This record gives sequence, C-alpha cells and structure tokens, in this order.
Amino acid sequence: MTATKSEQPDTPPKHLHVGAINPFALVEAILGRKLDWKSASTSRIVATILQTDYDELFDMSFHSILFAGLKLNDREEAAEPIDSKDIHTLTERDLLTPDFSRIRKLSDLGHMGLKDLGAIRVKHAVMSNGNLRMTLEPPRSLGKTLSNSEMTALIRDLATPYRSEGKGSGEKKEWTPPNGIWADISSLYRQDATKFNNPVQGATGNSWLIAALMSVAWSDPSSITHCNQTPTASFSFKKDKDMDESCTLSIKLYSKGGHLDAPTQTVTVNAQVPLNTSSEMVMYARSSDEGEIWPCLYEKAFAKWISSSSSSETSSEHPDLTILSHGDPVKAMAQLTDKTPEYFLTSSRREQDLLGLVRSHCVNLRTIYPLVAYTHPTFSNNRFRGATLVGNMAYSVLGWAAPQERKQYIILRHPWGVCEPDGLTSYSGLVTKVDTKFWPPVELLDAKSGVFAIETGAFREVFSGMGVAK
Repeated sequence: MTATKSEQPDTPPKHLHVGAINPFALVEAILGRKLDWKSASTSRIVATILQTDYDELFDMSFHSILFAGLKLNDREEAAEPIDSKDIHTLTERDLLTPDFSRIRKLSDLGHMGLKDLGAIRVKHAVMSNGNLRMTLEPPRSLGKTLSNSEMTALIRDLATPYRSEGKGSGEKKEWTPPNGIWADISSLYRQDATKFNNPVQGATGNSWLIAALMSVAWSDPSSITHCNQTPTASFSFKKDKDMDESCTLSIKLYSKGGHLDAPTQTVTVNAQVPLNTSSEMVMYARSSDEGEIWPCLYEKAFAKWISSSSSSETSSEHPDLTILSHGDPVKAMAQLTDKTPEYFLTSSRREQDLLGLVRSHCVNLRTIYPLVAYTHPTFSNNRFRGATLVGNMAYSVLGWAAPQERKQYIILRHPWGVCEPDGLTSYSGLVTKVDTKFWPPVELLDAKSGVFAIETGAFREVFSGMGVAK
C-alpha cells in the first residue's frame, strides 16, 4: 500500500535532547529511603527536598532541577545542553534562607534587597478573611534554590554528567554515585518473572532510553534478552567463590550516528549496578517486577557502549550512567534493533493524521513496531504542572483505543511507571486509569501504573513529535 502524505516521515531533527530526571527516584537516592510514588503526600516531600513548588517542577520554563544541564533554546521550542562553565555548585551557605520575621510593611523589603517591588512577579494572590495573601518570586540573588544550572554537589554527581575538576594529577577514578555502592543483583531475578514487565526510570534524566526500551520490549518481546530466560549464548552464569551465581548479559548495539552513539558492537556487562547504601534499593533503571533485572543491565550496557570511545572506559564494569541524561528516543530504538528511525512532527499534521499514524503501526489496538512520542519542553497555554504530562519527556506509545466507539485515544506509558495521584493536577482529554474495558491489551502488562490514554487533540497540542523504528 502506498503511504499517504501524513505517513511520510519528516527530516530527522539535527539534535534531540529529550529527558527529565525522575523526581521520585532522585529523592529516594538523596534520602536513602523508599517513597510511595502513588501517594499525593509524596509530592510535598519531593517539593521540599528539591526546593521547588511541585507545580513548577515539570516545565522547562521554570528552570526546574529536573532538567539539570538543559535549557530552552532562544525560540523556546527545544531543549539544548548548558555549557559546563555555566553549571554552578551550590554550597550550604548559598542555600541559607533570609530572615523576614521583622518585615512589617512593604517598604521594609527594600532593606532585604528588594528595591524594585513593581517588577517582582506575583506567583499567587488570594483574598481571604479580609487579608490579601501573596506569593512573590524574588530575584535569585536574595535566596538561591536548586535549578537547571545551579545544584548541590550531591545532585550534580547523582543525576548529571557534570563533574568538579579534581585537583592534582591523580588518575581518574571509576564512577560511583553519592550514597551508592556497586553491588551484584543476580539474586534478585526470578525464573518465573512475568514476560511483559516494564522498565522504570531511575535518578537520571534518561526517559528517552527507558521509553525506547519499553517500546521495543512491548512491540517485539523476543528482541529483548530477559534475565529470567534459560541461559543461552547471550546470557550465561559464572561461578565465583564469593557468589553462588553471577549473571552476565551480552547485547548488540548498532551505530546510528550523532550524539550518544558508538561503533556497532556487542557489549557484555555483569550484574553489578549502583545500590543505595542506606536502603539497598536500585538507584537507576529498574523493573516494575522486582524479579526481573534486564532494564538495569540494558541501561548499564548502553552507558558502557557510549563510553567505549574513551579507552579508559572500554572495559569498565562501572560506567558513568549519568552520561545518558538526555538523548534521542527514536534513534535509541534504532540503536537497539538496527532498524531505521523515522520522525513525525505533530505541528505539520492534523490530529486524525496522528491517530492514523499510530493505527498504521498497530494490530488489534496494540503497536507491532516500536513507537515513541516526546513532549514540547514548555506548554504555553497550560504549562506542565504535574507528573503525568511532563515537558521534554519521552513516552512509549503502546496502541490506540476507541472505547464504546466514541472518543479516540492514543495509549501511552510513562517511563517513571506512575501517573499523577488524584487531586493534584488535571488535564482535559486525559484518562489515567486504563482498564481492560477501555483498552484490552493492558491485561498483558504486569503493572498497569504509568499507562494512560490521551485524546488525539490533546496529544497534538502537548507532544512535539513521534517516531518509529522499522
């Protein structure tokens, strides 16, 4: 069948820097304790630890710490890396909060450094019981907080590839994240682990890779080597005097050129990944099924592969996972499968064209080719204010639905593995509870969390583009 005009791919973007840090995994890594990602109360913990109002974490226009190392370009249409010289490390002194207890009238604010009150942005204002309550946004010189370019050394080393220049001429040490230790997780896998388990993003901004992994695994499960399968040439066990069984995984990754790429080669990794020293939880990519470890090992293999351009990193079993902090989700699917990446921009297509594009890659409501979508970095009409729809984020496209043959939806899966708890934020055209009556293929997933449906009109407004590898 001849492809329609709407199905013809667009010219590949020159650079895609898609990615946002998972705030739940990041805060867990900082605190060394497990959080309930589905609880509304967790949002207050996240906002406190990351020193940012919760509704300003998810849009790049607020310079959120979740986009550490990225900034909006001049046209505010795409993300681009921040130069390393513009990344600043905050000290405890920088984060001290000024004392406003003696302020009695607005003119007193001048003594605190707020000279031009008329130019200060009002974030919230409400009249209550005869009192006008306002929240102001002071200049950063008055009190610094975490941002995309200013962060603590802990967060910088946990979530970004930016490192402080060491003094002296000592040798470069292998990377280990703060509060972490490399440990073998072979014992975590189970032979009876479910087939369709979901990769979940960890404490760095590689949603582009996690979404690509999920899309490939969902559309063609046989293309992913699962650690719970019978040992083969690509997955084997080795006896070690200090361990009962230690697994290794070998995968072939394919060069597609550009940023975050390396020559085509087979990469072998062992099952050592960073665990938090306090909670003993996996800090970076993990599976929705605690009995499966393949997402951890794929992330490690990808980082080891990208690092192979440096001879000192080629054989390292402790690659720096933060080098994957932002990238191209469409190209990643091609790197995993050796297929051709095709890009489709939403701005040049009608909503029915976008739905038709998804449907053309589906059988029985489910994608049979790996398909991803990525959002705009900022959303001018109604900025990204919650954890379901996040700016500059990659999502797996799982299929489409038309429940009761009324509205038509595109089915997506969030790489964080969760959707916004009820009552925090809401978007029109979004369904965050997808069951088998709404979309029957959801029954195949071991964890339904993070799967949601979006009407095609809302999809076109929020998402910048889609891509397929075939």
